[in-house]
Amino acid sequence: MSAKATIETDRARALEMFAAVAAEGSFSAAGRKLGLTPSAVSRTIDRIEARLGVRLLLRTTRALALTVEGQAYLGAARRILADLDDAEQAIADQGAPRGRLRVSAAQSHGRLCVVPLLGDFVRVHPNILVDISLTDTVVDIAGGQADIAIRFGPLADSALTARKLGETRRMIVASPGYLARHGTPHVPEDLHDHVCLNFNFRRVEPVWPFRKDGRDYALAVKGSIEANNGETLGQLAADGVGITRVGAFSVADAIANGRLVPILEAYNPGDVEPIHAVFVGGANIPARVRAFVDFLAERLR
Repeated sequence: MSAKATIETDRARALEMFAAVAAEGSFSAAGRKLGLTPSAVSRTIDRIEARLGVRLLLRTTRALALTVEGQAYLGAARRILADLDDAEQAIADQGAPRGRLRVSAAQSHGRLCVVPLLGDFVRVHPNILVDISLTDTVVDIAGGQADIAIRFGPLADSALTARKLGETRRMIVASPGYLARHGTPHVPEDLHDHVCLNFNFRRVEPVWPFRKDGRDYALAVKGSIEANNGETLGQLAADGVGITRVGAFSVADAIANGRLVPILEAYNPGDVEPIHAVFVGGANIPARVRAFVDFLAERLR
């Protein structure tokens, strides 16, 4: 092996060690994962920092923490390692979809709509390992935290590629018991006299959209409980706690069995949210990413 090839191999191994330290949180845990001693891992990190002339890790007796430079280096390391893995897999298997695919999906939509499809996907693509995380936190795709994220609503401008998978209708629902106790709202303004259960992650005033007499407007609502996913809000509404506005997919079963009923449908302004798969695009999209996005686009349409 040439000296240049040896250096490149050593640098790839160093990137792997750094990514392992960041993921495991200690030199000893990273060493166990890679079959190395903690001192060997520590010396490698020291050499990286010396070469770059910056501190990547803050070391204390109890924990390791990434500096700002360390966060940037970690994102680059993950992308480089993923590219190396993709290149080797493409050559070894002539581009057939294979390898680990990290998917991030919202809690409710992931559990109810995405997870039930995974069995069919891996039967078609047995060489792909689907690593799915259900979270309502927005993960950093460009930084290497996931390969694909399924996101709701308008997307911020970015260099990422987005493919529309469909859309979900939003509706206002309440339990028959709640309505029997507190009365059924007949116009949107009646909601001022009710407990309205809302999401806690929206950075705007809690308002619900309506259309009346051909005019669209937003109505401010308030309540005593907020949550980060529609499934929780639907459960609270089904338990008679209040009225909520959620994606139809998250309350379909409760509506079907009569635990929830839609209200104020005559004033619904066509309230929908688009659903997109977001990923790093370009000419060299890994075959496993393309296969999964194509699968979701077909099955969720």
